[in-house]
Amino acid sequence: VLISVGSGTSGAGGEVLVAAGRSTSATGGSVSLGSGEGTATSSGNVNILSANSGTAGLSGALHFSSGTAKSSNSGAIYLGTGAATSGRAGAVVVSVGSGTSGRGGLVHVSAGRSTALTGGAVRIMSGEGTATSSGVITIRSTNAGSSGASGALSFISGTSSSGNSGSIFVGTGASTDGRAGAV
Repeated sequence: VLISVGSGTSGAGGEVLVAAGRSTSATGGSVSLGSGEGTATSSGNVNILSANSGTAGLSGALHFSSGTAKSSNSGAIYLGTGAATSGRAGAVVVSVGSGTSGRGGLVHVSAGRSTALTGGAVRIMSGEGTATSSGVITIRSTNAGSSGASGALSFISGTSSSGNSGSIFVGTGASTDGRAGAV
């Protein structure tokens, strides 16, 4: 099944809009996009991408956003891979493309702001190893080129106008049968 908008030589390209139905009394309709099952081999891929730009201009942005909520929580965004019963679960890779001029692209992870309660938290956790070790978390800057310094690592809590600023804790977990890890 191919859905395509024809080419044009002037003006913006045509738009493809897929929208579910609105409801005034119950939950609105859903939009589901899924690949085909492969009962003997792999299932199909789902590719969401913007096209390359021309000689001038930017390639198109990708926006994944849930709507606002008036009297409850706004919708969540889940990004993950499925479990594997005989093999390794798939990876989640967040990466910025390379460039030949200017600074490298930014990866920004930020929790939500609250005007009434505590702001949202950012958690980075490795996977549990129920039979052996849990996974490693590595935070590092990459090597510098032929000139310049490698990037710095900054761990800073925010300022506080009426109270204590946040603490920074570095420690290892307890061990019930062995030596606790060193710092």
